[in-house]
Parts: sequence; C-alpha cells; structure tokens
Amino acid sequence: MSYDRFVDERLLTSRDALNTVQIKIKLLEIDENARDFSQRFGHRVLVKKILLTIKYSKTEEIEEKELDVEEVEKRMKKERLFSSSNRWISSTEIKNGYIVASRHLDLLADAAALDILPLS
Repeated sequence: MSYDRFVDERLLTSRDALNTVQIKIKLLEIDENARDFSQRFGHRVLVKKILLTIKYSKTEEIEEKELDVEEVEKRMKKERLFSSSNRWISSTEIKNGYIVASRHLDLLADAAALDILPLS
C-alpha cells in the first residue's frame, strides 16, 4: 500500500466514554439518485446502508451488523415524529470505504434512540 492511501486506524474508530465499545463503519450503499444542491458543503453522498463492526473491549468479542440507515430514519420519523440523523456525508470523510469516526454519531443517532444498536 502506498503512503498516500494509508489511513490511520484511529481516524476510523470511535469509542464510547468508558472505552468499553469500539465502532467502525463501512459504507455499503449510497443513493445514486440523490442530488445535493447545497454548494456550501462541497460534494456529498447520501448514505443508505452501512456495516457496523462493534468490538467489546472487555470480552474482545467482535460483532458485525448491517444497518439500513434510510429505513431507520423512516421508522424514526414515523414513531417519534422527527429524525436527528444526517445521512449526507462529504466524500472527503470517506477513507478506503470507511466513514471517519467524527461522523459516526450523526449516522447512528436514530438507531441508538430506537434501541436498535446493542451498545450497552
């Protein structure tokens, strides 16, 4: 792998406050038909599906879960009347098919609110 394609693992991994859970998110599917008309944020893509890799620090257990972010957002709007997620991701925040850790909370907010994610 050349140096220009090297991405530090710490950039892609997010952790909870007590460092009991580590999460990486791989981008599986984007909405090709979605158009971002806002020039202010640059080129962005609309995320449809992601693959969560969850590592529990105490047991070293690794769990993978595919998450349809679009479906979670629809369910959140139906059950709670609002959605807190932002599925638009800048193309600069995607590194080797993974989404940088600073954007994880935006993508997972609705799933956490609906108790879809096993993060406890």
